[in-house]
Amino acid sequence: MRVVSGIQPTGNLHLGKYLGAIRQWVAMQDQMGAGDDCLFFLADLHAITVAIDPAELARNTIEMAAALVAAGIDPDRSTLFNQARVPAHAELQWLLAGTARMGWLNRMTQWKDKAGKNREGASVGLFTYPVLQAADVLAYQAPHVPVGDDQKQHLELARDIAAKFNGDFGVALFTQPEPFISPAAPRIMSLRDGAAKMSKSDPSDASRINLVDSDDAIAQKLRRAKTDPGELPDAAEALADRPEARNLVTIYAALSEEPVDAVLARFAGQGFGAFKPALADLAIATLGPIRDRMTRLLDDRGAVAAVLEKGAAKARETAAPTLLAAQKAVGLQV
Repeated sequence: MRVVSGIQPTGNLHLGKYLGAIRQWVAMQDQMGAGDDCLFFLADLHAITVAIDPAELARNTIEMAAALVAAGIDPDRSTLFNQARVPAHAELQWLLAGTARMGWLNRMTQWKDKAGKNREGASVGLFTYPVLQAADVLAYQAPHVPVGDDQKQHLELARDIAAKFNGDFGVALFTQPEPFISPAAPRIMSLRDGAAKMSKSDPSDASRINLVDSDDAIAQKLRRAKTDPGELPDAAEALADRPEARNLVTIYAALSEEPVDAVLARFAGQGFGAFKPALADLAIATLGPIRDRMTRLLDDRGAVAAVLEKGAAKARETAAPTLLAAQKAVGLQV
């Protein structure tokens, strides 16, 4: 079994990103058996499809890599790298660009959402973003790809591109990837607004718990998190119309790795005056060691870069046969 997954190297890593993506990767790694392979990459090529600060992108790439290692990704068991170190991603994208169709890309909902009304002003890279995503997967012949709801359409496109390339050139080259269903990732919302997703772009730092926050900052943010005056119920259904309360209970359940109903059974009838300190203790116990490991890793950024290069060397070797076969299929190699 081989699993491939990527994440953009955005700055200011927070609890939502950890619970929604990074911890899922660690779980996938730990599920793999002998001979299985996990390839996790930082999507720095995807990041340059919009306006970026080059120095910030370089810094974020190293910091994201450190966060992944600190959270449990083991470079000796998984292949960890950034796209830019593996030219096969960009080279294969160009080959697949001759197979992908404008109509397919025009239908991508993320293109419509991100370009908005200014499609003429959006970059070509943003438009062809899904073709690079297809190359990310097809380069490694990965039969399984972890996907969330927002990426299902892109995986379907990768399957379409693989099938058309194979058919157009009369080869049985690309494996059609199937979705890999990982443990359900919780949707973590803002601490200030239960209707908005926790995000680094929120102007209020109090809206999120950053992985680099001190223990005191974590406790303070949770103590001040928006809630309602009601007591906690004994069943999740009773939180349906209480978004802030539901969010805090969701965070507790995710950190403790237990069902929401189990959390509510323990705190039913209590108010947030009792619940928030318990949540703060749990968050500090979980995130504190990750923060400390990440801080130590970032004391030597060169060593983190070396981890990425080690993974990239393995990824280049893994992708090389597929890239060569694709070049031969279209007549670029004999």
